[in-house]
Amino acid sequence: MTRYADKIARIRAGSYRKGDYMIADAKDSDVTGGIMTTGARRDSDGRPLGPRSRPEFLQQIEQIVRQDAVDIMLTSAGNMAALREAGVFDGSAVQPAFRANETTCVWGNVRGADYAARPSRPYRGADLDFAPADLCLYSITFNNDTEADARALEAYAAFRREARAAGVRHFLEVFNPNVPGAVAPEQTGAFVTDCILRVLASLTPPERPEFLKVVYNGPDHMAALATHEPGMVVGVLGGAGATHRDTFELIAQSERHGARLALFGRKINQAEDQCALIAWMRRVADGEASPSEAVRGYHAELARRGLQPDRALDDDLKITAESLHFDADCAPV
Repeated sequence: MTRYADKIARIRAGSYRKGDYMIADAKDSDVTGGIMTTGARRDSDGRPLGPRSRPEFLQQIEQIVRQDAVDIMLTSAGNMAALREAGVFDGSAVQPAFRANETTCVWGNVRGADYAARPSRPYRGADLDFAPADLCLYSITFNNDTEADARALEAYAAFRREARAAGVRHFLEVFNPNVPGAVAPEQTGAFVTDCILRVLASLTPPERPEFLKVVYNGPDHMAALATHEPGMVVGVLGGAGATHRDTFELIAQSERHGARLALFGRKINQAEDQCALIAWMRRVADGEASPSEAVRGYHAELARRGLQPDRALDDDLKITAESLHFDADCAPV
C-alpha cells in the first residue's frame, strides 16, 4: 500500500490527523512546452545554468522518489513509463501518477506561441490503453462560455468512460478561467467552486475523482469547497514559482482552511535544492515549523551545502501572492 492510499482512506473516513496532509510533486511540466520546462541545471554553487536534458530531469525525479518525502509523484505519461521501466517505484511508498490530458491553456511554455491567451480547449495526448500507472490527473478549465464549457464537460465524460474501462483512477484539476474578463475578479473563486460542485452533482461513486486540485482563491472559498461534502478531498495547486514564503504559506493556510494536499510544480522544480525544499515543506505540513521558520531553515540548509540562494533571505520571507496576504480573520499574516 502506498502512503497516499493510507492517508486518503483516513481523510475520507473523517480521521484526518497530524502528518496526513499530502504533498505531490507535479513533474508533468514537459507537456506544457518542451525544452524550457525541465528547469535549470545548477552548478556546484547552486547557480542556474541552461535547461536540464530529459535524462537529467528523470534523474531529479528519481532522487525525489528515493527521498520518500512526497506522497505522490506526477509526471507525463511518457516519463512515467520510463521511470517505471527503470524500477524507480519498485518497493516505494510514493504513489505514481501521470497527466492524462492537457487543456490548451497549459501550453504556455511553447516558445513563440500564445496558446495560453486563447480560450482553453480540451486535448488528451495520453492513451489510457497504455497507462503507466493506476492514477492519473485530468484537468478542465471553465471560461464562462457555454459552448467551450460544454465541450470541456463532454470531453471529461468521454475520459471517465475510458478510465473506468482501463481500470485507471483519476483526480480532477480545475483551473481558474484563462480568458481575461471571463468572470469578474471578485467572483472567480465563487464561479470555480460552483462549477466544480455542479459537475460532481452528476457523478455516481464509480465516476467521481479521487480528489480535487484547485487554485487557492483565498480562505473563504477553500473552506466553502472543503466543508461542502464530507469525504470530498480537496487539494491546492502550487501555481507559478514565487518566494519560498509563498510556498510554505500555501501549505499552512490551505491546510488550516480545509485542504488536505498540495501539488507543487514550478515551486519545487525551480528550487535551488529540490529535496531540501521538500523536506521543509514536510515540516510545515506536519506542523513542525511555521512558514517563516521554514524559510530561514531552508536558507540555512543552502548555506550548509554551499549553495547560493536565488533570493536574499529578507526578500524570500515576503508574501507576494495576493490570496495569501490575509487569513480567515482578514488579519495580515
